[in-house]
Amino acid sequence: MEKKELIGLSKDELTKEIEAIGEKPFRAKQLWQWLYFRGETDFAKMSNLSKNLREKLAQYFTVSRPKIVAEQISSDKTHKWLLEFADGQRIETVYIPEEDRGAVCISTQVGCAVGCKFCHTGSQKITRNLTAGEIVSQFMVARDAYGEWPSPTNETRFLSNIVVMGMGEPLHNPENTFKALKILSDGDGIAISKRKITLSTSGIVPQIPKVATELGCKLAISLHAPNNEKRSQIMPINNRYPIEEILTACQEYQRNMSPGRYVTFEYLMLKDFNDSLDDAKELVALMKKFKLGAKFNLIPFNPWPGCDYTPSTNNKVHAFSRYLESFGYEAPIRVARGQDILAACGQLKSKKSDQ
Repeated sequence: MEKKELIGLSKDELTKEIEAIGEKPFRAKQLWQWLYFRGETDFAKMSNLSKNLREKLAQYFTVSRPKIVAEQISSDKTHKWLLEFADGQRIETVYIPEEDRGAVCISTQVGCAVGCKFCHTGSQKITRNLTAGEIVSQFMVARDAYGEWPSPTNETRFLSNIVVMGMGEPLHNPENTFKALKILSDGDGIAISKRKITLSTSGIVPQIPKVATELGCKLAISLHAPNNEKRSQIMPINNRYPIEEILTACQEYQRNMSPGRYVTFEYLMLKDFNDSLDDAKELVALMKKFKLGAKFNLIPFNPWPGCDYTPSTNNKVHAFSRYLESFGYEAPIRVARGQDILAACGQLKSKKSDQ
């Protein structure tokens, strides 16, 4: 008999599994806390469950983590894992530490179908969606590595944020992505605040409002150009979902969120392509037209082998930022992290070039 994996089951699903082996529903809550609050993978160590129940759980179920194939730590302490799932497929997960906190950047697909011209992951064709359990388990691997499961001697929480900005387009895999984020934010378990979860999308219009109504987390849009002509050159998805449709969906997202919740627009600075003050003027005009509460993340381009684009100069990036700020928009320049281990924005890839 093949054992069922428990990581990735919703609370209701876990309760049904417990009832199916003849146990009372309240046992599911105890088990949930062992899995997601304590991070325990060994049923034998779940001390407030009876010996009989622990043996029964071990007979029918398993609690596993992806296999760590390789891990690298950058000179700036960024930590990257190459993880392998049961079928041999691989993805990358990154932890980006700050002084007193940090963000785990999780993937939602093996490869990506969006095919942005500037993105290393996009050069690896889509293989499959990740399951909810495979998405959740990436964060659990990071918690394992840093020993951040609660204990009498440990209440630190450096892994404080989740950014769904790894490999894949999360809104091409909404069912599993939403289910995973609900597990990760559940107050009885891992309990990451919804305000500390950011979902980043290339702009899958029909799903954008659901980020508010189903998840209530932060939204980031990979915009990267101020008009459709330029955006379509670097992001073929723009032919399907042009900028105006994306911004209309963002309006709906904001209406469904608490007042004052802005949308973050990620903007990759590409030399002599989208980095002029005229481009910045167009961006401001777009935000005013759609009356959006917006913040811009200006991202220095991270080169990778075989890509045609080059980074904008520092002077141009700073001038672009100052222009947006002069109209009241936050426009921080993201500090590139983990470049020396290809862990920076747009650099993740889990297959060799000959695969």
